[in-house]
Amino acid sequence: MTAATPPATPAEVPLGRLAWRCRRGMKELDLLLLGWLQTRYPGASAVERALFAQVLELPDPEIAGLLLGRPVPADPALAALVAQLRPTSP
Repeated sequence: MTAATPPATPAEVPLGRLAWRCRRGMKELDLLLLGWLQTRYPGASAVERALFAQVLELPDPEIAGLLLGRPVPADPALAALVAQLRPTSP
């Protein structure tokens, strides 16, 4: 994934639309993405919000790969967001 400019700024993407885009058809992805949206998005920085919207533009297999740790994004800001999205061990 490149560090390209996301298609829309966070202020331009309504929360309901983001929630809809979090529904990927894979229960595991749905839970992780919706969980981050509900718990962390409200307090996230503008950069984190834009990166989250950018992640939602990716195909499901690429999102799943990022959340499983392969590959680790080269962009440090994106890598930090992906670390927040990843499940934590109990």
